[in-house]
Amino acid sequence: MLDWLLITPAQALEVAVATAAIYWVFVVLVRVLGQGPLARVSSSDLASAVALGAVLGRAALGRTPNFGGGVVALLTLFAMQALAGQLQRAARSRRLLDSPPLLLMAGTEVLHENLRRSHLVEDELWPRLRLAGIGSPSEVACVILEPTGEISVLRRGTRLDREMMRGVRGAEHLEALFDVGDRGP
Repeated sequence: MLDWLLITPAQALEVAVATAAIYWVFVVLVRVLGQGPLARVSSSDLASAVALGAVLGRAALGRTPNFGGGVVALLTLFAMQALAGQLQRAARSRRLLDSPPLLLMAGTEVLHENLRRSHLVEDELWPRLRLAGIGSPSEVACVILEPTGEISVLRRGTRLDREMMRGVRGAEHLEALFDVGDRGP
């Protein structure tokens, strides 16, 4: 009668291990494929996210999902998220878990190799520029794909400090835009 609620210790362990494994496989896939897929939410991306969630949920909960298994899976996901947060505090672990920020545009120059690396295409930049209030590529100082998957757009005329660009792959393309007095180390 309460079968939908109960879970044995062996089943709970199975759900926890499967959930943790699926979580880390997902983290590795995002790290390997880059944060580009996180930067856009078209209808096909939304459909993929829903399907991905269903696949992950089914894989985590096993053959016969029940309330107890769902609770164990949720607790495991929160524990994995907390663990990932702790790992990200250490610089070495952060480099393993997160893709570094990536320069997509330097001034009017679109960096096609970095777009390819991030699994984005040039046509995906234009809506981001419009959303940032950019009416022409000549208004762009730089466009950066952040580790979160968000895209930062800085306007030409914005003071670019070398320290703010530390760790951004491709920042060498911005050399002419750095403050004259900011030649750094």
